[in-house]
Amino acid sequence: MDRAILCTLPSQRHLFDIPEDVAYFNVAGNSPQLNETRARLRAGAESKSRPWERTADNFFEDAESLRILAAGLFGGDTDGYAVVPAASYGLSTAARALETRLSPRDRILVLGEAFPSNYLPWERAARERGAEIVTVPTPRQGGWTEAVLARIDANVKAVAVPHCHWTDGAFVDLVAVGAACRAVGAMLAVDATQSLGAMPLSIDEVQPDFLVAAGYKWLLSPYGFGLLYVAPSWRDSRPLEEAWLARENAENFAALVKYSPVYKPGARRFEMGEKCTTALPGAIAALEQLSAWGVTNIAHSLNGINVRIAAQLESLGFGVPEAAARCPHMFGARLPMGFQGNLVGALAAQNIFISQRGDAMRFSPHLYVTDADIARLLAALENAVRAGS
Repeated sequence: MDRAILCTLPSQRHLFDIPEDVAYFNVAGNSPQLNETRARLRAGAESKSRPWERTADNFFEDAESLRILAAGLFGGDTDGYAVVPAASYGLSTAARALETRLSPRDRILVLGEAFPSNYLPWERAARERGAEIVTVPTPRQGGWTEAVLARIDANVKAVAVPHCHWTDGAFVDLVAVGAACRAVGAMLAVDATQSLGAMPLSIDEVQPDFLVAAGYKWLLSPYGFGLLYVAPSWRDSRPLEEAWLARENAENFAALVKYSPVYKPGARRFEMGEKCTTALPGAIAALEQLSAWGVTNIAHSLNGINVRIAAQLESLGFGVPEAAARCPHMFGARLPMGFQGNLVGALAAQNIFISQRGDAMRFSPHLYVTDADIARLLAALENAVRAGS
């Protein structure tokens, strides 16, 4: 786990390929790629031109390296991690595992305005078994933790929540929610796509049943890579697909016609077929860099940037959540009363990039941001509000 001495990291722009005139505050949408990740992706793509140089070990070793890196960053045992192609894949895995245990009138809790990947699999499972989806409405002051805890009872069989709400960065206390789930025997399924790699998260403290994160946001990884953690009590569940790579003795290509009924240990059975894609070396580079920075230091540094942005927004009349209710690395702000302009478009015209989700203007920087980027953003916000009011 991350035990780095807390420090504010200087701008790491030299590790990215970002032009000086671009100020990018939209990692929650899609992260820029590390230069080292790009180099390893190129090398991986080129290796396909020389297939005779690949060995049986090459089909497995990258995934094993990622397991070790993930456990070092986020806790849990290395056997608990699976390489998956998307958050929806991991959450569908969790929903399938739960479906066999659902009865009519059982309840599954989801958050209001949840990302579709953390709603649709649960809706399908509930429909198949006659269970009920219960949507926790958006609390006025961002108090998601209390809102979720108030609805967990003996009829709840699963709680599907993020660590950080994708629309506005509102915080969910997963340790408290996890304890409440265990008290009633409910599954805790976490979509950590908008937090894993950008704010501290301990598998050992939260004790999720399933936790998944797409890699192309805060894990700074390529498309097509994600991480799934599965708790020991669920590792005998049926996987979404029957990949030959997930079976015992798969390394022995000469014996593949002797079909093994035994899965590889841990969560490996839940992995996608062709997990040996050329995207994995790029993901390894990204997780190595996160380890070097330290997730605690990343969160602390990004919080410092966002505090500056939030102060400017408040002075301009935006609705900004209280600091205690939002995550350190991203947050959403509501437009000032009477504002009539297109804020996202006005900023994009100046090569300053934020995003809008729901009615929240979402700000999500990373360590490549410079003081000049922040100054440009703050000035552009003030000019846009004046022009649009």
